[in-house]
Amino acid sequence: MMELVTKLSQKMLVLAKKLDWVALLVARLTVGILFVSTGWGKVHSLDKVTDFFAELHIPAPGFNAVLASYTELVCGALLVIGLASRLASIPLVVTMVVALVTAKATEIHGLPDLFGEVEWTYLAILLVITALGPGALSVDTLFAKKARVLPRVAPARTHASA
Repeated sequence: MMELVTKLSQKMLVLAKKLDWVALLVARLTVGILFVSTGWGKVHSLDKVTDFFAELHIPAPGFNAVLASYTELVCGALLVIGLASRLASIPLVVTMVVALVTAKATEIHGLPDLFGEVEWTYLAILLVITALGPGALSVDTLFAKKARVLPRVAPARTHASA
């Protein structure tokens, strides 16, 4: 009986490993589409975002409103297509940290409160993408495969003339 359980668990682990790209795709699309949506709204309402940032006492609210809005829009779009996914996740992590420290600070009184904030969930997903990459179904992976297929060209050798 134990041998059957062991074989079954090994087969399940192999299957799970073959499908890990699905989890990364879902994670990437979830936060990517979310940030494209929120970024688009913010880019088209910069006055409101600037006023909100000023209420939160964020320095240079006009500049930071533009920065945060375009960061969400552009980096979100990069995540959707899976291009420069690890790099695109980093500015979004910073944006979520700032949101937690400013807009959500009064609502967080301990770890349970922090873990209950949707910004924390986004931050966690973004850290997974930063650590594990975009998954198999992404432009990043397509470029990586093409780079491996292309023959490497040896640098030109120069001969010193005597």
